[in-house]
Amino acid sequence: MRILNLYCGIGGNRKLWPEGHEITAVENDPDIAKIYQDFFPNDKVIVADAHQYLLDHFKEFDFIWSSPPCQSHSVVRFIAMNRIKRPQKPIFPDMKLYEEIIFLQNYYKGNYTVENVKGYYEPLVKPQVISKHYIWANFFINSLPSKSREHRSSIEVLEKRKGFNLKDIKIAKRKVLRNCVEPELGLHIFLEANREYKTLL
Repeated sequence: MRILNLYCGIGGNRKLWPEGHEITAVENDPDIAKIYQDFFPNDKVIVADAHQYLLDHFKEFDFIWSSPPCQSHSVVRFIAMNRIKRPQKPIFPDMKLYEEIIFLQNYYKGNYTVENVKGYYEPLVKPQVISKHYIWANFFINSLPSKSREHRSSIEVLEKRKGFNLKDIKIAKRKVLRNCVEPELGLHIFLEANREYKTLL
C-alpha cells in the first residue's frame, strides 16, 4: 500500500506497522525528521507542512494517518491553566484538526485515521474513543485496553514505553516522547483499517 504518515514525529504510530509498504512521512521539524529517517530508513521522509501536504497529495495514497498537534485541545493543558505555579495561558484551539477531519470525510476515498488526545470540550465532530485517544476514522475500530502513557515518568521509562532509544540524540527527549503515539495503538488501528493484514502476522 501507499501510506501517508502526517505529523510523523519520531514514528511511534508507525513503529510496529508491517514492512513492505510504500510509506511517506511528513514532519516540519528537520531534526525530528532526521531521527525518523534513521529509525525507518526505507520510508520517504519529507520536511514540510503536513497540513498543506495533505491538501496537495491526498489522492496519491491508499491509507492516511494524521496526528495533528494536540496541545491546544488537551484537557491536561486546560487543567494546567489553574496551576498556582507556572499556570498555562489560554490559547485558541487549533482548528486545523477539524479542517482535516472534514476534508478527509468528504474528499478522500481510502481509509484514514486522524488521532488526537481527549479534549477539554465536547468534540465538534464525534470521534471514536480508543485507549485514551480520540480517533476519527471512516472504519470501525475495536476497543483496545487502556494503558498509562507514563507521561510523568523518567525519560528512560518513556523510552521503554514507546520502544525508542534516544540515548545519543540531542533533542528535547521528554517532549518528543510524550508526543509519540504508542506503537501498539498505531498497529491496532493499522490492522483495523487493513484487516487483510491481520492474517499475515
